[in-house]
Parts: sequence; structure tokens; C-alpha cells
Amino acid sequence: MSAIELARALAAACAAHDGVPPFNDQALVELERGERRTIGDAEALAVISDRDREVELAVAPDARGQGRGGDLARRVAAELGAFDAWSHGDLPAAQAIAASLGMERVRTLLQLRAQVPAADAADDRLPDGVRAFEPADASALLALNAAAFADHPEQGRMSADDLAARMAEPWHDDANLVVADGADPSTPGALDAFAWVKPDGDVAELYVLGVSPTRQGAGLGRRMLAAAFVRMRALGATTAHLYVEGDNAPALALYERAGFDRWAIDVRWRHAPFTDG
Repeated sequence: MSAIELARALAAACAAHDGVPPFNDQALVELERGERRTIGDAEALAVISDRDREVELAVAPDARGQGRGGDLARRVAAELGAFDAWSHGDLPAAQAIAASLGMERVRTLLQLRAQVPAADAADDRLPDGVRAFEPADASALLALNAAAFADHPEQGRMSADDLAARMAEPWHDDANLVVADGADPSTPGALDAFAWVKPDGDVAELYVLGVSPTRQGAGLGRRMLAAAFVRMRALGATTAHLYVEGDNAPALALYERAGFDRWAIDVRWRHAPFTDG
């Protein structure tokens, strides 16, 4: 079994048991492209980015309680020295491993959930000025994404290859990626905002919602959230799920007004071993 097959199989088993996947989508995309590597086996696996010094680690549910996670984490620490690691769901076992290695919390990513609201009208259409993504929008979408997430260490660096890889995933449908055309006539073809919905049965994730920095405060966030709800209702989803930075006050305010509550937490831990200079 290849590294990506091992990772996907382990991710599926952990997600079914824990309610959260142990590896994020970007890590799996980069692993499949050969830009990340793995340490471990089908029961305890670490996915590693040497470029970013980033690690995500998972232990199969039926292999837990045997010290496999701690052993693998110490092996990673011995090899890499300084690195960051994501704990998706902030699970107690991950907290214990981080404490044993003297790691520090450096970032918090909140997971929020809400009931998908009922439609305001029988004719449940996208808001005015919002439409489904078309292939010709790809370059404009990447430019908007880079601007909207310039300070975001993962989302902001999405490349054309990353976009193509995500669109090749079984969950993607162009109808579930909605965009707002740019209001500035001097930049034809530009986009002002977008929202991307990732369906998973009764739960639909608001995968990304981005607004151009030049259009902040124009109500586009609310409009794109409304558009995302239209798509979720069309998919038959009853629960909306999303991730948001714990210190992103404007986004948190938007989502809280829409009825989202905290569901889980992801934590980024930093391992910085002591050196005497």
C-alpha cells in the first residue's frame, strides 16, 4: 500500500472514531504529490512536511493505549528537532503527548457548527450578484484567495495545482463553489468574494469563505454565507460546519450572528528543543 493510501485509510478510521480527521486536506494533497513524507505504519503514522517543519500524527483506534503515539512522536522529535504539529480536535491523548515533549500551544483553530437555516422563500436562489464557479474563473479565484488569506499560512498559498487537486476530489462540484463578480470595471474578470461548500451527508462544511480586502465592510461576507446556505439546502444538509481562526474577531462575529456555536478545537503545537546557543 502506498503512503497516500495508508494515510487515507488511517484518516478514515480515525475520523469515524473521533469525529474529526487527523490529517488536513492540504497535507494529503502534498503527500500524494510527493511533497510530504511519512514515518510509521498503518497503525501509527506521521505525515511530515520538511519544507514547513510541520507534522500531523495519527494512531488507529484499535492500536491506542499501547504507547504507539508517544513513541512515534519521540521518533519524529529526534529526527526533526524543531517542528510544529496539528492536533485536530485537541484530543486528550494529543495533549498528553505534547506535554511529554514540552511543546507549546501557538495557534488555535475553532470548529463551529450550526443548523442549516430554512429558506426565506419557496424559490431558494443564490443572492443577487452571486453565481456558480466556472473554469474560466480559476485565475481570478486564485488571485482573490491569495489576497484574502495573505496572512493565512495554509490557505493563502493555494496554487493552481492545489486548486486542481481539490477540484478533482469526489466531493467537489462546481455548483458548490459560488463567486461574486468584481465590482470594479477597471479589472474585468476579477472576483470580489467566494464561498466553497464541501458536502458530507447530512453535514456540509463551509470549506472556505473569502472576501477581497478592498471590499471588506460591504456586506459580502453575509451574502456569501447566505449563498453557502442555499447550496447546503440544495444538497439536503441539515448541519453546517466550518473552521475559523480563534483570533479572527470579524469572522467569529459573522458566524455567531448566523447561529454558529463552538463544536471542537484544533491546536497547533510547537516543539522547540532547548539549545545552549
